[in-house]
Amino acid sequence: MLGVYDVYGGSPDAAVRHAVQVPVNDPLLLVSAMAQATEHLGFGLTCALSYEPPYPFARRMSTLDHLTKGRVGWNIVTGYLDSAAKGMGMSAQPPHDQRYEVAEEYMQVVYKLWEGSWEEGAVVRDRERRVFAEPAKVHKVKHDGAYYHIDAMHLSEPSPQRTPVLYQAGASGRGREFAASHAECVFISGPSPQTIAPHVADIRKRAVRNGRAASDIVVFTLATVIVGRDEAAAKAKHEEYRRYVDPEASLALMSGWTGIDFSKYKLDDPVRYVRTEAGQSSIEAFTASDPNRVWTVGEVAQHVGIGGRGPVFVGSPQQVADALEAWVDATDVDGFNLAYALMPESFGDFVELVVPELQRRHRYKREYRPGTLREKLFEPGRPRLPENHPGAGYRRL
Repeated sequence: MLGVYDVYGGSPDAAVRHAVQVPVNDPLLLVSAMAQATEHLGFGLTCALSYEPPYPFARRMSTLDHLTKGRVGWNIVTGYLDSAAKGMGMSAQPPHDQRYEVAEEYMQVVYKLWEGSWEEGAVVRDRERRVFAEPAKVHKVKHDGAYYHIDAMHLSEPSPQRTPVLYQAGASGRGREFAASHAECVFISGPSPQTIAPHVADIRKRAVRNGRAASDIVVFTLATVIVGRDEAAAKAKHEEYRRYVDPEASLALMSGWTGIDFSKYKLDDPVRYVRTEAGQSSIEAFTASDPNRVWTVGEVAQHVGIGGRGPVFVGSPQQVADALEAWVDATDVDGFNLAYALMPESFGDFVELVVPELQRRHRYKREYRPGTLREKLFEPGRPRLPENHPGAGYRRL
């Protein structure tokens, strides 16, 4: 499988934009329009649960699931920037582990709304009786917890998937436990197989401990592909891109991810693990996850400038396909979360040159599976959460 998720730029302007991570428009407003122009594309939206009550958010996602005919996913994030918290009227973001405590309760509320408020068969659309839904099968959700209180029915009738496909990208220990319980798809990132493989194995083991199957979670790892018709063309393209990397901008971006002020360090200083309240996995990817590799600040700046936190595969279509297959075999990931060096060139090159090679190797589909996003990713005929998922426990029998 291959996915497209995160973005990194290779031009000077792109480097500045990504350093401060603006402008960032609201993607939810674009989805309904894109859904009308596409048939099979899935829309995975990153929405931070820390800054919006679950009640309006659940309605918004149900509405999008209706408008897309069941092609919506939610990348669950808890936030990691104090600047975001201050923008929402808070003095600072809550501590890392507390954010996950809030997330656990948030999931309880949205499961109750999506899965439990409307029974199966509640909507009858009976014109003769002038009944849209059976009142006895529509229920108020009552929740009185530490962080959220609700006493109301879900405002949207059940959508094709009810609960959107659940993505998660936290790779800290607490994040992996959350993923093992809730996520159907997990985004991870790291510059080497030695970084990625232990995380994948740990997530699958935790899933089993949570009563799920190891294969219930589809894992995507971040990667950037720079491909040419032959190796020489790809290397020349890579070298051209590298000329535009701005180390200062790259380190500003890395500082935002990790909560570490890299302006205090020299380029030849080694990068050491420091625990912060920001994205802990971002610094782990270049330190604790691979103790055999010591990165300097300058090396991190060059790598982040094009590859972000993932590997950069450079070569001919055959060489890139070999590298992708080797990563799958070495790490047990299910697919890749493609970033770009230049937009839309990187994706156009991949589609034109790499996809046909993967199809020849029977590593990439030749047609789309019908149905919802969940059915495309997992089993045909299963648009809803499986019975062993904790969200299914909130259904009314």
